Amino acid sequence: MNQGFFRKPTLELSKQLLGATLVHETNDGTLSGKIVEVEAYLGPEDRAAHSFGGRRTKRTEVMFGQPGHAYLYMIYGIHVCLNVVSGPAGKPEAILLRALEPVCGIEKMSMNRELSQHRNRKQLTNGPGKLVKALNIPIDLYGHDLSRPPLHILPPDKPVPFDEIAEGPRIGIENTGEARDYPYRFWIRGNPYVSK
Repeated sequence: MNQGFFRKPTLELSKQLLGATLVHETNDGTLSGKIVEVEAYLGPEDRAAHSFGGRRTKRTEVMFGQPGHAYLYMIYGIHVCLNVVSGPAGKPEAILLRALEPVCGIEKMSMNRELSQHRNRKQLTNGPGKLVKALNIPIDLYGHDLSRPPLHILPPDKPVPFDEIAEGPRIGIENTGEARDYPYRFWIRGNPYVSK
């Protein structure tokens, strides 16, 4: 895929990621899912962003680079989350992938999540930590160029129509002042794999 896909304003890219396919090529086969929910974080001016106020740490360093790279980090000491770095270099913005609709390798995803294949498939990838575990994405892919295997994003064949994109406040950021109300969460309306 062309790296140019990622070179657009963060809120615009957020909507264009909906319907795109996240692919992880592993030794056990290819695992993939259609992106159905994302959250945008707009850098230094956004109290909910890890880079709020220009905070630059070892963890956030990749956000200051070129768009289209993987920003992976651990939360609660157990879950890994995957973000797409966005915005121009030097403007640390990112888009959290919140939910996927499983496409390829569903049996392996079930094993990765330690779930029965016959259990509700919607539970496989309907959360940021869940989708990373299901696709077996290691945190050492931090900084990886998402236009190249083994972890890459394929743009949708056609964009999700505007009237099928819902938006609202982000989830789990209650202590961020006015930022908790920004409508920077986007999802495919009516899709059963959306996290909430």
